[in-house]
Amino acid sequence: MNYGLHEVLELQEMAAFKTTCLTKSKTMKALVNDPLLKDIMQQDIDVSTRQLQEYASILSNVKQ
Repeated sequence: MNYGLHEVLELQEMAAFKTTCLTKSKTMKALVNDPLLKDIMQQDIDVSTRQLQEYASILSNVKQ
């Protein structure tokens, strides 16, 4: 599929931001003692990982 340059750049920007958030969640999860908060953070990690895989899949199919 053909994407506009602005669409590709926006997706790359979202992926970079999501990567930063994922790194922070993984790091902070190790410091949390509350089991409920750990569970919420793990859910965020799982969703973020899945989203990054989707972004990578889309970006790998971009025709330049």
